[in-house]
Amino acid sequence: MTAETEGSETGNTAPATVSWGRTVLRILILVVAFVALAAFAVALAELTLTPSPASADIAGSNLRPGHSLRQYAEDYTFLAACKQVGGNILMGVPFGLILPVLVSRKLRMIRVVLLAAVVMVLIELVQGAVIEGRAFDVDDVIMNTTGALLGYLLLGRRIGRKYHALGEPRVPSRASTSAPAPAPVVERDERGAGSPSRPKAAPKASTKAGTKAGTKTRTGTGSGTRRPSMTKSGAAKGDASWSDRLGRLARRR
Repeated sequence: MTAETEGSETGNTAPATVSWGRTVLRILILVVAFVALAAFAVALAELTLTPSPASADIAGSNLRPGHSLRQYAEDYTFLAACKQVGGNILMGVPFGLILPVLVSRKLRMIRVVLLAAVVMVLIELVQGAVIEGRAFDVDDVIMNTTGALLGYLLLGRRIGRKYHALGEPRVPSRASTSAPAPAPVVERDERGAGSPSRPKAAPKASTKAGTKAGTKTRTGTGSGTRRPSMTKSGAAKGDASWSDRLGRLARRR
């Protein structure tokens, strides 16, 4: 099944693609990484695999972690100790900068640290077995690996993330892949000319009925506000009260 069919099944009209510019940039970064790795290998071999006859009687293997560091602190001056420790740490930094480009994303940091440690162990073994005036030192492996980890955490992680992001396909946005709006329905009149349909107006009978009902309610409310007329029983009581008053006046006379 191709990418286009998969995109149509998931609702996307265009498949995810990688632009040519991103591909070319990714290839250039990869070439630069290989060149930098080769240059670093030459410099590393020059520093670690050259004979040192002057230190042939002093050099000795060290298999105890921390022994050389204590020796630097006790027998060396401060500047000489910083030079030895800092030089070994800086020697491993390029591993943390170059390897993230060459290593896949899965467990990248662990792979970078392991590769740096393996390379430095091999160099130390060659030093102790072949090179005059050199010896295997486990503290050098620890400091070189620490430098690779620092280089990865400071800058190598970002370099590897951006490099691998260039190889990820871009998925087109939903706005660009959405279906176009449907065209208006065209109705033809008697002459045959097409015109877009318009909503018909609502009938006016309901409005007329509403106005009639409003006038009836107004008349009903107006008649209801009139005061009720006087009843017959009230008029009879008024006549009786007047006759009583007249009778009282006649008696007084």
